[in-house]
Amino acid sequence: MRKFLVVLDETRECLNAMRFAAMRAAHSGGGVVILSVIPPEEYQHWMGVADLMRAEARERIEAHFEVFAKWMRDRQGVNPELVIREGDPVLEILAQVREDSDIGVLVLGAASEKSGPGPLVTQMSRTSGTLPIPITIVPGDMSKERLEAIT
Repeated sequence: MRKFLVVLDETRECLNAMRFAAMRAAHSGGGVVILSVIPPEEYQHWMGVADLMRAEARERIEAHFEVFAKWMRDRQGVNPELVIREGDPVLEILAQVREDSDIGVLVLGAASEKSGPGPLVTQMSRTSGTLPIPITIVPGDMSKERLEAIT
């Protein structure tokens, strides 16, 4: 089964990427993998604090995931899987794509600010020529109705 890999982060545009991935998966009989990356901690010498921060980050991620997963199950009939990784987001996305051969498309949300599409879209675009899968970039300000029409 082809899976759509979508990144769960704290950005607004993440919502449209989630919607797009779920609707495409529902219409194509595919699945959704939701990847969330915990960035490396700056203060590694405070291991107890870093462990607590990591645990809190995982709790936040799991809570956000449950909201999206419920919507995907209830509205789209798609049961997503959650993957939490630690490290640099671009490197972890690439690692996830390499490790899961069922992933067929990377879905990213683009910010609608004048400053650009966001750091993740910018960085992943630079590596797009060497990726083994296509990237779909979903505009962050696209309406739900438009998303439904194109998926």
